Amino acid sequence: MSPLKIINARLDAHQPPATLHVENGFFVEPFAASTPAQTLDLQGKLVLPGLIETHIHLDKACIMERCQLHAGTLAEAVQQTRAAKAGFTEADVYQRGSQVLDKAILQGTTHMRTHVELDPQIGLVGFNAIRRLQADYAWAIGVQICVFPQEGLLNNPGTEALLCAALEDGASVLGGCPYMDSDPLGQIERLFQLAAHYDCDLDLHLDFDLNPEGMTVEAVARCTERYGWGGRVTIGHVTKLSTLPRDALMAIGKRLAEVGVQVTCLPSTDLFLMGREQFHNKPRGLAPLAQLHSCGVTCSVSTNNLGNPFTPYGDASLVRQANLYANISQMGTQAELLQCLGWISSESARLLRLPNYGLTPGCQADFIVFDAPSPAAVIAEISPPLMGFKRGQPTFTRPLGQLLKPH
Repeated sequence: MSPLKIINARLDAHQPPATLHVENGFFVEPFAASTPAQTLDLQGKLVLPGLIETHIHLDKACIMERCQLHAGTLAEAVQQTRAAKAGFTEADVYQRGSQVLDKAILQGTTHMRTHVELDPQIGLVGFNAIRRLQADYAWAIGVQICVFPQEGLLNNPGTEALLCAALEDGASVLGGCPYMDSDPLGQIERLFQLAAHYDCDLDLHLDFDLNPEGMTVEAVARCTERYGWGGRVTIGHVTKLSTLPRDALMAIGKRLAEVGVQVTCLPSTDLFLMGREQFHNKPRGLAPLAQLHSCGVTCSVSTNNLGNPFTPYGDASLVRQANLYANISQMGTQAELLQCLGWISSESARLLRLPNYGLTPGCQADFIVFDAPSPAAVIAEISPPLMGFKRGQPTFTRPLGQLLKPH
């Protein structure tokens, strides 16, 4: 792998083009002019670090043709997916997961955390397929596997043994879905016990409805504090937070920041599923990240699902998800758009505890290139990336569109 010299790279809207140096897969200090190196002239195009997908389900993507969508509710999505899952094979999961990974790479994603369902029905079929994808796609994208009990844990005998087997065989994160358990608080407690035993991070689907009653977020905060797991716990969806008055929300935000619980919003899924019982004055139903961020909570925006009853559409574009969140949350200033960009890049890297993320010497050379005037404009214009690199090696290119004007 020969050194790479990247010239005329724009890092923001205000500084002159820069030169970046890559050696052995990392950004380095400028090497000597005599060092043999390839040169990449970006001609003033914008360079950003690779995008980070913090919450996606590769194992149950692209199954809409096997499902029937009527009510469009969370309960129906779970039921329809459960029925489709009965026919999953390792080859099937691999093929559908590869479709999503191909799309994600072309959209500039260089790292992702994928949630994988384990239960006695599916066994380790999905996990084994995702493990193969993890290895086969390492040239372009880092895949972190989070195994979780979608169908319940305490009320579903045999599930815990499967989770433990996966954690001993390559899964690095333990997930949860307390609202699907007969004892939600009991599941939360047991997940923390297992996380402590396996020394792994936690990522929980939590409080996924618009009824402010019955929140379990405080139980997660208490366990995070008691087990000393600050910075290692993420809660996803938490749409109940969108129903709270500002003072109550800010109090929870400060509590989460204090104990180190992180929050992921899944805008496409949450908008599709939430608020269906109301015809007029529909709630947005998205976790209020701007307010949580102002309290010091690490946040991210992510995709969740593509082509299934939880989310029947999507193209794996994190830029599109960030733009959607900005639009729905009415975040339009340059600073706000940059914050939305952070929720699919630098903040997401912090949430996943990824080392060496960025464009400075010592960082892994995972980067993408845009034809956009500024980082904020990438989100505002939903700009597609033109090329991407993983550890300094090219992973994709996308030619610019060309108008064919009549002469």
